[in-house]
Amino acid sequence: MGTTGDYECQRRVPVPPSKPFLKSLQTNLKETFFPDDPFMQFKNQPTSRKFLLGFQYFVPILEWAPRYTFDFFKADLIAGITIASLAVPQGISYASLASIPAIIGLYSSFVPPLIYAMLGSSKDLAVGTLAVPSLLISSMLSKEVSPTENPKQYVQLVFTATFFAGVFQASLGILRLGFIVDFISHATIVGFMGGAATIVCLQQLKGMLGLVHFTHETDLVSVMRSVFSQIHQWKWESAVLGCCFLFFLLLTRYFSKRKPTFFWINALAPLTSVILGSLLVYLTHAEKHGVQVIGHLKKGLNPSSVSELAFGSPHLMAAIKTGIIIGVIGLAEGIAVGRTFAMFKNYHIDGNKEMIAFGMMNIAGSCTSCYLTGGPFSRTAVNFNAGSKSAISNIVMATAVMFTLLFLTQLFHYTPLVVLSSIIITAMLGLLDYEAAIHLWKIDKFDFFICLGAYLGVVLGSVEIGLVIAITVSLLRILLFVARPRTIVLGNIPNSGIYRSMDQYPIANNVPGILILHIDAPVYFANASYLRERISRWIYEEEDRLKSAGETSLHYVILDLSAVGSIDTSGISMLEEVKKNADRKGLKLVLANPQSEVMKKLDKSKLIDVIGQEWIYMTIGEAVAACNFMLHSYKPNPSAVDYNAHDNNV
Repeated sequence: MGTTGDYECQRRVPVPPSKPFLKSLQTNLKETFFPDDPFMQFKNQPTSRKFLLGFQYFVPILEWAPRYTFDFFKADLIAGITIASLAVPQGISYASLASIPAIIGLYSSFVPPLIYAMLGSSKDLAVGTLAVPSLLISSMLSKEVSPTENPKQYVQLVFTATFFAGVFQASLGILRLGFIVDFISHATIVGFMGGAATIVCLQQLKGMLGLVHFTHETDLVSVMRSVFSQIHQWKWESAVLGCCFLFFLLLTRYFSKRKPTFFWINALAPLTSVILGSLLVYLTHAEKHGVQVIGHLKKGLNPSSVSELAFGSPHLMAAIKTGIIIGVIGLAEGIAVGRTFAMFKNYHIDGNKEMIAFGMMNIAGSCTSCYLTGGPFSRTAVNFNAGSKSAISNIVMATAVMFTLLFLTQLFHYTPLVVLSSIIITAMLGLLDYEAAIHLWKIDKFDFFICLGAYLGVVLGSVEIGLVIAITVSLLRILLFVARPRTIVLGNIPNSGIYRSMDQYPIANNVPGILILHIDAPVYFANASYLRERISRWIYEEEDRLKSAGETSLHYVILDLSAVGSIDTSGISMLEEVKKNADRKGLKLVLANPQSEVMKKLDKSKLIDVIGQEWIYMTIGEAVAACNFMLHSYKPNPSAVDYNAHDNNV
């Protein structure tokens, strides 16, 4: 078929100069773990300044506190008091969801917000307990220790799980491994949260109907069986009271959505419900007629729980497992919420700093009688709408909770559990994001089925099963993307030198005698075999098409490597086999636009010499021009191409 000796191409693809191995490794590690280059601010700074900057990096409040103004404080004061009104009833409610004493829910809204205010990078995130992790704690740890038969041992396991959750979260941030959380896709979170919210709502039927005995299982069948097998124990007083407060809470939520300026109505509704419910029970003595109440709440600030951490417990592995799972869920939700509201105000939050902040506040919390906390969406949305300017709003909230712990706990004695159930149901309905599921169906059916799988796994199986299904399917999708990259046939856009996908651009034309293939991903051991077979099939199909149409036979195969950012030894072997296969068929393999890393590997493996430097071009246009030149300069040998010689051994 000749050589390109007579075709002069002014530009050749150079082989980049090789770097020392250690320097190359350093560059790769920096790109992997420090994409934001946190050390940039330390360049050309005196030692004292570097020390100050380092301290400010790990304790962000030292960086922005000097610029804090009184106007900011007034806004944060209002926001802090507003979210405190939500934090108190939510803290008590979510504690019941985790099957722990209500007072621990209040404790958890005191110490952790103070830690986050110093270490966190979000101006809007409001710290508090989380519904889904609370459900996870109850469903996982109650299998090890009964919260009713051994409440002290159960609480110790909860604190221990919280400690390990904090250690795990902080470790991810310190080791710059935050990208691990990114493996939980948006579709996974939507389905998992929706399923968990459904189960939480169903479990609140216990409180709404005044049931004493209820299943600890979280699947739909078990919950419904537990509800309908105790019809004779349903208490109409609780049901009526619960429906009334649920209607009130949903009404205020609906009104606040329609009129965003009245957000405070929705924010104050839970506390209003608690106050009204407590007064109603106190005045009517409803606790004597089947309406269950919270009862006595211990007065005073958080006691130390360092001695309660059960490191020597026979259930330690269960606590570690629970801690890692709730830690991941807490991080995924908290960082997603923080980034969402940061986007509204056009500022950036550091994911790794957030992980360290979350980890430290949960470690500190586990030592001060708190359980897992994070950044709940509902509380953060209220904080944002209330006009918060900084993390000081968390300090104000913590101060209000401290005042409650010191002086107001006795006022919650008559708070009916049915009100707490209504508060939880209202909060959970916000996690049933059916609009997001519809959006997934419209945009990406595969994402929708990931979402549906996570949802059904939680609802029909358990929270753990749903989480495993969701993460497994997400990882399988990643593996499919890696192992099955797209290969696209390119054609020429008429009257131009542009080459685009023939599926996307129907007006694109085949170039006679030339097959142009675009590989759309890096080439690794995981996809090398697939690409070899797929390229071979493209060649066979193109030869078959040309033979059927009676058009010019195939002579050149151009591989567009512009999207191949890297290649390993398996990828090099794949290209060698493709070259041999092309030679057997009498075809010429041509490469277009190989990237820097690819050229280095081609050079070191001597594959450049096998292919020929003259058959490697900077652009598809130059490669096509060279091939056309050869086609018109040399008469091809028809016998060189055997259309029936499809190599099945490739």
